[in-house]
Amino acid sequence: MEVRVRYAPSPTGLQHIGSVRTALFNYLFAKSVGGKFILRLEDTDRTRSSERYVQNLYNTFRWLGFYWDEGPDIGGAAGPYVQSERFELYRSYADELVAKGKAYYCFCPEERVSKMHSDANSEEGEGGNYGYDRACRDIDVAVATARVKAGESHVIRLKIPLDGTTTLNDLLLGEVQFRNADVNPDPVLLKSDGYPTYHLANVVDDHLMGITHVLRAQEWLPSAPLHLIMYSAFGWIPPNICHLPMVLGEDGHKLSKRHGATALNEFRDKGYLREALINYVAMLGASYEEGHDLFSLEELGKLFRLEKINKAPAIFDYQKLEWFNGQYIRQKSDEELFELVLPYLSDAGLVDPSPDKEHRRLVLGAMPLVRERLKFLSDAPGIMAYLFKDPPFAAKEEFVPKKLDIAKAEAILALDASVLKVCDVDDIPGSEEKFRAAVSASGFKFGDLLMPLRVAVTGAKVSPPLFESIRLLGLDTTLARVEAARAFLAG
Repeated sequence: MEVRVRYAPSPTGLQHIGSVRTALFNYLFAKSVGGKFILRLEDTDRTRSSERYVQNLYNTFRWLGFYWDEGPDIGGAAGPYVQSERFELYRSYADELVAKGKAYYCFCPEERVSKMHSDANSEEGEGGNYGYDRACRDIDVAVATARVKAGESHVIRLKIPLDGTTTLNDLLLGEVQFRNADVNPDPVLLKSDGYPTYHLANVVDDHLMGITHVLRAQEWLPSAPLHLIMYSAFGWIPPNICHLPMVLGEDGHKLSKRHGATALNEFRDKGYLREALINYVAMLGASYEEGHDLFSLEELGKLFRLEKINKAPAIFDYQKLEWFNGQYIRQKSDEELFELVLPYLSDAGLVDPSPDKEHRRLVLGAMPLVRERLKFLSDAPGIMAYLFKDPPFAAKEEFVPKKLDIAKAEAILALDASVLKVCDVDDIPGSEEKFRAAVSASGFKFGDLLMPLRVAVTGAKVSPPLFESIRLLGLDTTLARVEAARAFLAG
């Protein structure tokens, strides 16, 4: 039997870490067993669903580099893959349950039901019984059908067993039993406007699309008995179900914006590499090969095993993700890193999106200098700005080495200029040797000789390697900056 899994988001918000982790685990499981990964859009929430979020979903996964085998945008034999295009289907299956005596027409006004919900919440708190009193459950079927044919407003509700238990055999959690008396009493399957609820559409689609395994977040565990009862009502075999561990912040609470970035757009804009995100997210609640941390998407697909998923919640560690990002940045070739940082440099106004020959030379030449310093791609403009424009000078004190004064700093810059004029800046070892020779002749320390020069050339005490930067900038630009710094200190 072919394994078929699905990622079934509601297009009501941006893709975030938790949802991407769910999609990734489904994708990796499918790849590990030669199965199929399906995308289904559950857009039954008409007030919140938006095409903007659909496009965000497509863009996110194209950028991440893993995609579905069947879905709304690429088709497949089990389509359509958008729930709003399947509404007539859900109506027929809701009617089937009514005909079987497993569901019923409910005519209670919305105001009455809302009041019951409100009263139940105020008495029992969040998570308590939803409060519907099953007032229409025992209406004679013929009478109810006549009222429906007469045009009376109604919903269709599922009959939840009044006693007994429903058992879930979860692939991760094991056997979980639910008292039917604790299950949401007779939930709505079909709304008065003909739209299905999440529960009906979800179960019908999973069955018709041949989904064999459902991997979803543990927050959906309370809906499991309801879905299993519905499968039983239809006479269908439910798919294998695995509730994935929660993703928490370091404070032990569910990951949210207060912990930091959560939307994939934020991570991408910050300058995280897709490889780093996939590698780290794949390890949130799962283990792979002991002694290794870095895995490609292909390697993860080969190594993924359901039995290696942890029951305990996963803690999202931003510093660990930052470490992964640095590792993958340092693996990039100069050309690859050039292409990655170019959009950030362009957005900062330092280069054109299609840089000219000189700017291309500067950016490409800077890659070996900045690779070890980049935590994020978005760091590039701040680190590299001095290559494209004269840096603004900070306070005069920034030029002054320890135990010296501004006059000494100006004198050092004059000495630096004289040494530079006899240097071949393309010969870095030779240039360094000439500066070391000037140390013994001047009495200044080597570090004292270079610090004012570094600030003059790069605008900062801490920068990419100085002599490599001078080689990139060229002698004329370097001398012009030194002279500007001397004038600044003398002013």
